[in-house]
Amino acid sequence: MTYPERFSNLPAHAWPRLRALLDAHDGGGTPIHMTIGEPKHAFPAWVTDKIVENAAGFNSYPPNDGSPELRGAIAGWIARRYGVEMDADTQIMALNGTREGLYNAIIALSPEAKNGQKPAVLMPNPFYQVYMIAAISGGADPIMVPATAETGHLPDFTSLPTDVLDRTTAAYICSPANPQGAVADRAYWAALIALAEKHDFLIFADECYSEIYRDAPPVGALQVAQEVGADLNRVVIFHSLSKRSNLPGLRSGFVAGGAETIREIKLLRNYAGAPLPLPLQQAAAAVWADEAHVEQNRALYVEKYHIADRILGNVAGYVSPQAGFFLWLPVEDDEAAALKLWRETGVRVLPGSYLAQNVNGENPGKTYIRVALVAPKNETTRGLQAIRDCLYSDA
Repeated sequence: MTYPERFSNLPAHAWPRLRALLDAHDGGGTPIHMTIGEPKHAFPAWVTDKIVENAAGFNSYPPNDGSPELRGAIAGWIARRYGVEMDADTQIMALNGTREGLYNAIIALSPEAKNGQKPAVLMPNPFYQVYMIAAISGGADPIMVPATAETGHLPDFTSLPTDVLDRTTAAYICSPANPQGAVADRAYWAALIALAEKHDFLIFADECYSEIYRDAPPVGALQVAQEVGADLNRVVIFHSLSKRSNLPGLRSGFVAGGAETIREIKLLRNYAGAPLPLPLQQAAAAVWADEAHVEQNRALYVEKYHIADRILGNVAGYVSPQAGFFLWLPVEDDEAAALKLWRETGVRVLPGSYLAQNVNGENPGKTYIRVALVAPKNETTRGLQAIRDCLYSDA
């Protein structure tokens, strides 16, 4: 059989690579999993009741764009959180998790050519892998832009040459950043929006970690777009309940933006979408309308930030995350460090290079490991102490 060449050179995905690295070796203690960003805090207990109350909805095909109740709850949340009034019917669409939307946005919105050239899609490096696959699927060149300590762990898109920017159709940006925890401020967003207006490309703002932060809530892309008077069709935001509400299995997310861009996304979804079952949509509407559980969840992460600062704060190169639930810890060699940690302590972490691509012979993740702070406090504390003792005993 013949298979598509566009996917023939993809690197192995992070998780098979991790298993290949570690599983041939015995762990050095009771396993502590600090690899995947899968929230382990309790979700609101009443979510199950909401699903049961609406169970008759399993007997119906769900609304493709999201139920009116769900879209209305999302619009209410955006207004409260960012001060941006969105039309629930024309500017918001429910998603089966943000990954669906982040992938299909390129298919729906990126043209086949720009200025007579193959389109380019910008993204940070390291990055969420769906950005790269979306660009390739859409017939575009994925352009990885370093997001390193030198750039504040956010990509400096303004540094790109004009010839690349002039064929750019979209730029992915994750804030708060996965894996580094950096947050784009108003000035960053304003500069990126101005760049997008100058070179006529879209901004895809992956904001799924926006509700996990220390003190001040991170500013949002649509919020700044409204403040600077930009066309809201220029900015498309993506959110979900996975991190905010500890509900990764509910698969409830949304995409929002200008009516024109959302119309195009809806058109594609009519053919290729997989809407959330109606009882889950009804439960999600209640979750988006509630903030009490989000505040409780955030407080647990802030407590773990402080634990990490206490245990690792004097490690050279340690940067305490502004937001999100990952540590991006400096090491000499990421795979060697991850293997040593597993064999000597039983702690599993992710080599940073698995989240990045080699560009000009450099992989910006090679000297980092990603550590997820998702486990309960006591387990997280044990894991961080083991990391300190194993990898940074001289600090």
